[in-house]
Amino acid sequence: MTVIHMFQYGFIQRALVAGSLIAVLCAVLGVFLVLRKLSLIGDGLAHVTFGSVALALFVNIPPLAVTLAAIPLVMLASLGILKLMEKAKIFGDAAVGIVASLGIAVGVLMAGLSGGFSVDLFSYLFGNILSVSREEVIIAATLFCTILTAVSLYYYELLAVTFDEELARTSGINTKRVNRLLVLLTSLIVVLAMKVAGIMLVSALIVLPAVTALQIATGFRTALILAAACALLAVVAGIIASFALNIPAGATIILLNFGLFLCAFLGRRFVPQR
Repeated sequence: MTVIHMFQYGFIQRALVAGSLIAVLCAVLGVFLVLRKLSLIGDGLAHVTFGSVALALFVNIPPLAVTLAAIPLVMLASLGILKLMEKAKIFGDAAVGIVASLGIAVGVLMAGLSGGFSVDLFSYLFGNILSVSREEVIIAATLFCTILTAVSLYYYELLAVTFDEELARTSGINTKRVNRLLVLLTSLIVVLAMKVAGIMLVSALIVLPAVTALQIATGFRTALILAAACALLAVVAGIIASFALNIPAGATIILLNFGLFLCAFLGRRFVPQR
């Protein structure tokens, strides 16, 4: 079977569409998070997603509703991380660690009460983008439009807070609102991305395209575009390789992202800079 023939299958088409939409979102928000030194929040919220999914499966929620049920719980967790940072004066990594440990503990407890780790739970842990349904593609497209619209509307506020939060505050920007927006959008993409790379690898999907772009970008807008391009390339190539070689799609996508990062890193190191 040739690569061209692969695209006649509906599940490949759905995987490519959903994966591309989610990859762009992860890359764009990843640039903001990496520059804010909040890249670990993706990993922390992924652990909360594990707990949310385990809870949803424990109460026998239908597969499609699992994603929808996880979204509000993970959004609340993201606000909890922000509150710990603001009110308890806890550094970002410590706040993420607290919420992440709580999420994973809930997940393990729910899995234990339901008689152990089921096949469904494992599919969320390690991802299975080739099983994306039509309804999940619609959800991804809806959230894609919503998140990109929010980023566009608050672009300059996000940019100002990213580079100098104190200056942004003194300039009249409501930094608390901008921070809430950023963590809430991050919680949405974490839940979306669990189908692409799995809960265990979600943070890599957010961080790797961003750090790859930042190695070679000459400006912030350029970094956003390069990050999105790297993420798209890795997802499309990963899905094709996964189907052709019968290997896990999520892990393949992450490894390709890492390969792109190595190329950018080595290129910056050995190619003379103008």
